[in-house]
Amino acid sequence: MNPTAITYPAGALTSTGTVVHVADAGDGRSAIVLDRTAFHPVDTAWPDQPADRGSLSSGGRVFEIVGAVVGATDGGPLLLGPDVPVRTGTEGWTFVVAHVVEGEAPAQGADAAIEVDGAYRAALSAGHTACHLASLALDAALADAWRKEVPADALGAPAFDALAIAESRILPDGSRDVYRIGKSLRRKGFDPAALDDLETLAERVNARLAEWIAAGGAVRIEADGPALADRRTWVCELPGAEARIPCGGTHVASLSELTAATVSFTLAPADGGLELVMTTAAWR
Repeated sequence: MNPTAITYPAGALTSTGTVVHVADAGDGRSAIVLDRTAFHPVDTAWPDQPADRGSLSSGGRVFEIVGAVVGATDGGPLLLGPDVPVRTGTEGWTFVVAHVVEGEAPAQGADAAIEVDGAYRAALSAGHTACHLASLALDAALADAWRKEVPADALGAPAFDALAIAESRILPDGSRDVYRIGKSLRRKGFDPAALDDLETLAERVNARLAEWIAAGGAVRIEADGPALADRRTWVCELPGAEARIPCGGTHVASLSELTAATVSFTLAPADGGLELVMTTAAWR
């Protein structure tokens, strides 16, 4: 089995391909692997962006795609979603997009067409772009909270987001990011007192977001190749800088597609430390 060629990084909402494998997805469902697809799956290792919504058509039948996951094989049986024991891109493994449908699937070798729900894709793309912008703006707002030198983010600020992130979820026109502030982060030099005034922190982040969105910079995905496991990078033109972040999700093509993005914060005790939640909302 060859890796799935994907077209969604360039914004494709439709594609045609050939059924190369069909697997039992359990509960009377089938997992269909095509040689080429525009359908974005959820990655089990880092499930930040949900799968697309849409349909698969083949042989005069239309199947609703009820889920899409990353599948992988090292030469043995195809493993799906949570059963994949390695991260996407691990050497020696082949990674594919598995489209899950109800009931019996088209036969191997059949032609198939994919159609993605464009409105849902657009909402997730706006949410994902706003998520990246918010993380960079948060890093900048907390730059003075570090007493030691730590790795920098895509714009050169101390990388609070990368060092503290515990969970990230992309939502339609927004996102929810959970950060863990515990002993490990404090040992790296972060001062939790920087989170004492969340209202002021939100104001600082939102001011930077407003500046960036007003500039309307171009956004693109650079890919090392067409395969699902090929490295992809989110590139965004910001005032005076270009941000580059590894990312396998979908995005708007320009910040001019957004009218605004804002964040809000909550902070609560968690496991001997603190849990900071940043909720981002994007408007189009």
